[in-house]
Amino acid sequence: MKKFRKVLDGLTTSSPGGTIGSPSCGSAAGTPTSAPTPREIDVQETLASENFQLCKTVRHGFPYQPTALAFDPVQKILAIGSRSGGVRILGRPGVDCFCQHESGAAVLQLQFLINEGALVTACADDTLHLWNLRQRRPAVLHSLKFNRERITFCHLPFQSKWLYVGTERGNTHIVNIESFILSGYVIMWNKAIELSTKTHPGPVVHLSDSPKDEGKLLIGFEGGTIVQWDLRAKKADFRIYYDEAIHSASWHHEGKQFMCSHSDGSLTLWNLRNTTKPFQITFPHGKIQKDGRKESCKPILKVEYKTSRNSSEPFVIFSGGLSYDKAGRRPALTIMHGKAMTVLEMDYPIVEFMALCETPYNNEVQEPYAVVVLLEKDLIVVDLTQSTFPVFENPYSMDIHESPVTCTAYFADCPPDIIPILYSIGAKHKKTGYSHKEWPIAGGTWTLGSHTYPEIIITGHADGSIKFWDASAFTLQMLYKLKTSKVFEKPKPGEGRAADLVEEDPFAVQMVSWCPQSRIFCVVGISAHIILYRFSKYDANTQIVALEVRLQCDAEDVITPSENENNPCFSEPGSHSPQPHHQYPVSPGSRTPEGAKDSVPCLKVKDRVVRVPPGYQSDLVIQLLWVDGEPPQQITSLDINSAYGLLAFGNCNGLAVVDYLQKTVILCMSTLDLYGATDPYQRLTRSPRRNRQSTSEHCMRGLSNLYSDSKKRIRTSYQSLTELTDNQQSIDMERSKSPTSVHYPTSLHNDPRVLPEPVASLRASHCSPVFYLLDNDHVNGHCTSPTSQPCSAGKPRVPMGPEGPRLTRRGPGRPPFRKAQSAACMEISLPVSHTEGHASRRAMLQQLHGVTMYSHDEHHTTTSYCWNERESRENSFSRSRSSSVSSIDRDTKEAITTLQFGESYGRKSDALPTPCLWVGTSLGVVLLIPLSIPIDQEERMEEPVAIGPSGAVQMLKGSVLRFAFLDCMGVLIQSPYEVWRDLNAPEDPDRPRRRKLVHFSPSSSQDAYGEGHLAVVCSERQAKVFIMPLQTCLFVHNITESSFVLRADVVSVCNSVCLACFCANGHVMTLSLPSLRPLMDVNYLPLTDMRIARTFCFTNGGQALYLSSPTEIQRITYSQEMCDNLQEMLGELFTPIETPEAQNRGFLKGFFGGNAHTFDREELFGEAAAGKASRSLAQHIPGQGGVEGMKVAAGGAVGELARARIALDERGQRLGELEERTALMMTSAETFSKHAHELMLKCKDKKWYQF
Repeated sequence: MKKFRKVLDGLTTSSPGGTIGSPSCGSAAGTPTSAPTPREIDVQETLASENFQLCKTVRHGFPYQPTALAFDPVQKILAIGSRSGGVRILGRPGVDCFCQHESGAAVLQLQFLINEGALVTACADDTLHLWNLRQRRPAVLHSLKFNRERITFCHLPFQSKWLYVGTERGNTHIVNIESFILSGYVIMWNKAIELSTKTHPGPVVHLSDSPKDEGKLLIGFEGGTIVQWDLRAKKADFRIYYDEAIHSASWHHEGKQFMCSHSDGSLTLWNLRNTTKPFQITFPHGKIQKDGRKESCKPILKVEYKTSRNSSEPFVIFSGGLSYDKAGRRPALTIMHGKAMTVLEMDYPIVEFMALCETPYNNEVQEPYAVVVLLEKDLIVVDLTQSTFPVFENPYSMDIHESPVTCTAYFADCPPDIIPILYSIGAKHKKTGYSHKEWPIAGGTWTLGSHTYPEIIITGHADGSIKFWDASAFTLQMLYKLKTSKVFEKPKPGEGRAADLVEEDPFAVQMVSWCPQSRIFCVVGISAHIILYRFSKYDANTQIVALEVRLQCDAEDVITPSENENNPCFSEPGSHSPQPHHQYPVSPGSRTPEGAKDSVPCLKVKDRVVRVPPGYQSDLVIQLLWVDGEPPQQITSLDINSAYGLLAFGNCNGLAVVDYLQKTVILCMSTLDLYGATDPYQRLTRSPRRNRQSTSEHCMRGLSNLYSDSKKRIRTSYQSLTELTDNQQSIDMERSKSPTSVHYPTSLHNDPRVLPEPVASLRASHCSPVFYLLDNDHVNGHCTSPTSQPCSAGKPRVPMGPEGPRLTRRGPGRPPFRKAQSAACMEISLPVSHTEGHASRRAMLQQLHGVTMYSHDEHHTTTSYCWNERESRENSFSRSRSSSVSSIDRDTKEAITTLQFGESYGRKSDALPTPCLWVGTSLGVVLLIPLSIPIDQEERMEEPVAIGPSGAVQMLKGSVLRFAFLDCMGVLIQSPYEVWRDLNAPEDPDRPRRRKLVHFSPSSSQDAYGEGHLAVVCSERQAKVFIMPLQTCLFVHNITESSFVLRADVVSVCNSVCLACFCANGHVMTLSLPSLRPLMDVNYLPLTDMRIARTFCFTNGGQALYLSSPTEIQRITYSQEMCDNLQEMLGELFTPIETPEAQNRGFLKGFFGGNAHTFDREELFGEAAAGKASRSLAQHIPGQGGVEGMKVAAGGAVGELARARIALDERGQRLGELEERTALMMTSAETFSKHAHELMLKCKDKKWYQF
């Protein structure tokens, strides 16, 4: 510590008063200072590379684009397959496992090895996989790749190790599950049908063994042919030829009847005694019309025929079959029980359903008790034991996507009392009418674990709703739901231009800010509005206070390359500041004399007293106004501090600070004015534009055409990006790659002649909304990294002078008001390579920060862009400033990208820390604004807060993303906050309500005042650590050269702090603090869509999350400690359970019911009898599922020992089960011997006629 003080003393004496930076910072102003070398800093850093390891932990939500369903009736676990190759395995709450096929091929079918702890998956790339479920993280044991045939259907009989596989050619192959080798026994399609048949029967759509005789296999072909094949005799017992295509079949448990569903909406019941014609034909939803004909019906895709002990009537459950005539009717599941028919309408199309039965044996009375229905966007379980068929309450969080997710926030180690409070408030609004029985999918085991702490995830949605989730202990349960739309009046359709452009989701949430200690919550909406909420346990009648802010810069605030480098002219400070406007709202129809909208917010706040329930209650609404016909720009940054009572927000026009205690705007200033007299750049105005008025009129006319003519096209394109389609999509089984990406032809990037029609129309109107990211000639843009320097063909660069670039300001075009971007549903592939990095990166960041800026270029030509590696090297900031306004977007506004309140030193001469606001911009500039806040509570509510930019400037490469503060011991300084108090609680005269503030001063953990603190600043490309109040750079680290940082945060890991970064190229990095030493760099996830970029967020404890699909949240950890304890925290899928014994069939049934139990599959399908299959037919691929965590386990001898240990454990487990069974058999034998002996003694002396 003494050494550190000496360093600070040296800095104080050697630093000239006017310095701003240091040589290591590339300072653009001031005299270089003699900054200390990193070796002189004496902060004990405890983190090392060994403390970090990246791995996935758990996935929440509904499986995206589900395709298949399976259930283990003994283990009571459920498996769901998806189109992207994922498999979710669910048990009791807490037992939730996600597996991913490496190929990414769609899952066609799932088959459990019932009570064996294994699962077979059939994928669209014609590969079978065997998964081992006896470990907490399942892995593939074997794979079998079919080379010449396509898999269409699989069937695995109970307690059998032979899997039947039907193919597209109509053949049926048999696979040994233990060795995953193909048997030589094949049922060829031309042997199954009659020789006289002239047509191919079609693919195999059904396989099942007869309940009466396991040696009989029922084969259903798509063309309408049904064959029962005698496996022993290798011939067909009977063949059925039906006119309609077959979709599924289901046996009666006695094996004498089976039912089929057909493409004409009919059900046919067949009796084995007479297979020449159906025993019964029914059209459940086909009514007879007036002309005597039946209504045409949709196909019945699946039917299940189940019997019950309590009723002589069977259950017939099927999906589809509705009449075509009833347009708009929702998908339905029909349950027929006797004469009663119940139609359960679903919200989404049915993908698959399955009846859950008491017994796993197909030759016993099935006794169904529930039906699992897998929908496109939901999972429903129906209770069959009650006549009303209620649904079970789903304990899993399957409704994350109820409205598309637009933003996320993750808070670890929250105050312990916040979760019970939110749950108690949210429980009052839960739905009712569920079944009273327990959730039937109750397999596996799960314990809370020892490494748990309160965690909360917040999701914002396109409909304006906010959801709080309890994410503790790797679970996810919804606590509380908040609807922000209740603050506003419902917008009338067609009411003004703003309503036209955002009428579908005007309340979409763009970002959130939450202080768990003070329970103050802030929401930023897409319509340029901010809502501040306070938490209360009591309901109240309140009048919503609205503030209207006029934050719109003038034409001179736009920075653009100079085309005429003569006549330098400096603008007067303050001549173009945005002005706050907090009068009463102007009527929505108010216009300027020219007819343009002015001083009107996009939404209308309720102006009457409203009753609000307990929970989060709106306290203040801030809205940005239209100015001269231009809609307000979206808000790009937000910070709130409960101790100061201040809220700050900014966009591409400037910065505003609001005192939410006094409900006033205390600062509203353009970004340029924040520099004041210390602006380090020379800004020159350009020559007056010719026909400026006509150009403006042309621009507005183009926008008008866009709004009127292209409105439908924009919405169509937007929906393709941001909405989950409600139309059922057929599953593409043609070896497609990841279905979550939309691939565009590369010619669209360069050839304007082949642009899609909506893009071409937008180009014609000189306006490029954010929906079309391929229009490289005309990219709207958020200000991106200043170090990115694309080459523009045919257009020279702006000459560079020794004093830096010459920048001018000219008027912007008219920015179109963009619809809400749903982070959940953006599926555009955005390259981050060297050749395409700049253009795609700009489009990505524009969507990421929600900034839309229209760029009007008179000399708009088609150009191709390239990346010049020489120019991408680290340059001075002055050169970077020029590159950020290159020809790729000729008009650029300097946006406020991040804000942070905290105790700091506003000026170099300050001796004590004071409240400050740190401001970061899109051009890498850091500004420091000191605040003067009255201390006394009464004065605080009456006296105004003094605020004024100090002009202090620091520079980094790329947009500033994050601020954090450390004391001189390297400990993170938390922001001050106000302890929560309920403003609606009854007054207590003995204990008056007063504000209780908690401050974390930079010098609170140090010996004396005046030692300063460290400020950590991270941008898209750099991280720097400054010493305050000297504002001198101590450490600098270039995070990336070829990519850019999307998310950065200072987090606590292993009782220390580090800087965590997520880059666009998929790298996750951690840097030590304050030395910025690289600790981890893992190429984790290539960024293929905007969803990940907008939802990725870090939190304390070494955790992070992102939206892996529109419906799922993926959580990861980068902490070695959590990775080591991961096995303990995950649920156990397999639990040893005794297989239920088959019912005693009785003497007569066994005598007359056939010889089903004498069928030996091994003798029939084994290599000795059937021979070997052709090697070219299928290829066996060994898996790595025998060892848990094989990918991270050490190789060589250690790996072999691990394999041997696990194999020994499994063998010991099997031996233990065998020993238990042997003991049960011995006990049963002894009991039988005892009873036989007693019977012998009783009957010993009796004569034959006495019996």
